[in-house]
Amino acid sequence: MTPPATGPRYAAITLGSNSFNMLVATTVAGKPKVLAKYKRKVRLAEGIGSDGSLNPQVFARGLDCLAMFSRMLDKEQVSREHIAVIATATLRCIANADDFCQAALPILGQPIEIISGLKEAELIYQGMSATTQGEGRRLVIDIGGASTEFIIGEDKKILLKASLAIGCVTFNDKFFNSFPFQPQDFDATQAHIETELGQYRERLRQHGWHGVVGASGAVQAVVELLNARGLSQTITLKVLSELKDEILIQRDSSLSEIIGLHHERVATFASGVAILLALFNLLEINALELSGGALREGVLQQLAERLT
Repeated sequence: MTPPATGPRYAAITLGSNSFNMLVATTVAGKPKVLAKYKRKVRLAEGIGSDGSLNPQVFARGLDCLAMFSRMLDKEQVSREHIAVIATATLRCIANADDFCQAALPILGQPIEIISGLKEAELIYQGMSATTQGEGRRLVIDIGGASTEFIIGEDKKILLKASLAIGCVTFNDKFFNSFPFQPQDFDATQAHIETELGQYRERLRQHGWHGVVGASGAVQAVVELLNARGLSQTITLKVLSELKDEILIQRDSSLSEIIGLHHERVATFASGVAILLALFNLLEINALELSGGALREGVLQQLAERLT
């Protein structure tokens, strides 16, 4: 018999540089039980202009998604007092972030909290540890649209955390902005990541880990593809190297000949594979598994603790 829900329904809304997400949940047996999931590829980071502001088209695209979330909150009977709205890398850096937050306030009824990269890393780890089986020291990598978080932790304890300017949307514009893609696009990605990692490369390797967990759309895209092909869902260097070769022989920018690639993943697939491949090489990663949760699950966990 399923234990009864305790407390109200609540929702975690996360505004990433690639996707906006919303989880609706209630608490059962002391843990969040997800009742509904909503997601839209807003790709906020691709709208940053040369002046550092979000352009009007992408600004409106973001607000349109929030209006959809608002309708779903009503449908799911979630009080505006029981939601948390968290924003990450793009809203951390754009010049008109205050304008976006002010425009969003009447739509959602709660202010947007723009969190630091290190706070994002903490929430990612909390979301991963609450949803993903495993023991020992783990390296968690979350590749977002404009930033990537690296966390090494053991059980509930975080040993090292970092947030760096590595993202599949921003790298798409920087390295994969013309088709057909070339081997040097992958080489340039790795060289840039090596510089961006800097001192963290050695610090991460010195801590060491027993396993690596990936929490991002880039990882999900590869796992979905492997699943569609009936292969092991563990990501390895061999898998990524073969995907790179497949990307380089594509005859159309739709990447339609890559079996198992969902059309929603196409826009950032090449940059995502390039980032993963570079990290495998630079950090000497042997294998990576998909996390059961990340930022949004971490926010949900905090909401559950606050409301019950």
